[in-house]
Amino acid sequence: MKVTILGCGTSSGVPRIGNDWGDCDPDEPKNRRSRVSIAVESENNRLLVDTSPDLRTQLLNCEIESVDQVIWTHDHADHCHGIDDLRQIFQRSREAIPGYARSDTLESLKQRFSYAFDGHKYYPSICEPRLLDIDQMIGDVAVQCVDMPHGSITSAGLRFELNGKSVCYATDFGEVTDEMRQLFSGCDLFIVDALRETPHPTHAHLEMTLDFIQSVEPGISLLTHMDKSMDYKRLSAILPTGVAPAHDGCVVEI
Repeated sequence: MKVTILGCGTSSGVPRIGNDWGDCDPDEPKNRRSRVSIAVESENNRLLVDTSPDLRTQLLNCEIESVDQVIWTHDHADHCHGIDDLRQIFQRSREAIPGYARSDTLESLKQRFSYAFDGHKYYPSICEPRLLDIDQMIGDVAVQCVDMPHGSITSAGLRFELNGKSVCYATDFGEVTDEMRQLFSGCDLFIVDALRETPHPTHAHLEMTLDFIQSVEPGISLLTHMDKSMDYKRLSAILPTGVAPAHDGCVVEI
């Protein structure tokens, strides 16, 4: 599998509007973070996780012209408000893109973006809604999920498996459950939320994330959903072996 980090920033991105870099060095290109999203590819399939508000720029920057399916982890704006950029992908293939989500998320997206799923007058639907089960095949990749606590809602944590290799993706969670540890245990690549170093009510902070990583014993781990306090070079110098901050455009093949 090939995984592309399309975006690894928090909901405001880095820098924030107003050219606010916080503690991040503006001269370090890896500190420029768009809203969080990844693409997971096999030889025959490309699966997009979340449609961030920065999706168009992300796909252009990473030279991605098409996706075969979409998974939405949850319905917060920084994870779904780029859904309209799927229109250009539809126009290339002329086929509605299968879009997977847990039931509550799927119903919310269908209500908020009805034109994308139902079409509107002269415009066809661009997404085919599908329920994200706890264990299913999407294309040629086995996908499992777990509902992770995220404030008053849940976010779908994901495990992708192909040919004995595994990638896990856990963004937007505020506590770690036994079910999460079980699903993510022993994966080859773990991409995991680490918003900042100080605790947050609905997101993992660095200490929580590092404890989580230690408990599931992955091969390598990348931190994502990082805010303006998380400088790339400073983090790289203090993180334990096998853990690194992600950066936009990062590609990992396993």
